[in-house]
Amino acid sequence: MDRASRSRRAVRRHRRPRQHLRTAIALAGRTVAAVRPEQFDGPTPCTEFTVRRLAGHLVAVLRRIALAGRGGDVMSLPTIADDLADTEWQEAWDAAVREVEAAWAEPAILGRTLTLPFGSLPGAAAAAVWTSEFTVHTWDMATATGQLPDWEPELVAISYAAMRRGLPTGPRDGAPFGAAVDADAPAIDRLVAWCGRKP
Repeated sequence: MDRASRSRRAVRRHRRPRQHLRTAIALAGRTVAAVRPEQFDGPTPCTEFTVRRLAGHLVAVLRRIALAGRGGDVMSLPTIADDLADTEWQEAWDAAVREVEAAWAEPAILGRTLTLPFGSLPGAAAAAVWTSEFTVHTWDMATATGQLPDWEPELVAISYAAMRRGLPTGPRDGAPFGAAVDADAPAIDRLVAWCGRKP
């Protein structure tokens, strides 16, 4: 392989974690946008959240991702954006996505150390964690509201690998996930089962 080919492959590798995160965010955004007003008070498979609170959590995570990209302390922001009326989701979502895009615009962020609520990680690893979070919560939202997203296989595989690394097989005391549920099923079902859901 010549130097130019190696350089192109390196550029593609650098783009992937950010592209995967963008793709996961975009799918979550489409899923939240499709929620009907009468569904906001309903439960979700993530039992600590109603549909409304889960939407607020996802907006809050976007804001945290943007802040982390700017070198800020994500713990200074709430975990739920609970100040939004049901008519304000799209505007808040779009604004937060723009902030993420600006803060994560440079490939160099993937090599920087970012501080997440559970520890410090290189930007590339942090992007994988957040990609996983958005993928799992998109399943939560879709399941709660009767939607069938078009799951991208690579995105689900990356999310599953990240969650397998990050979540132990045994007791998960102190972690915001239930015990893993066995699932010999489609990849998205295996991912959410590993995160304690019952697909």
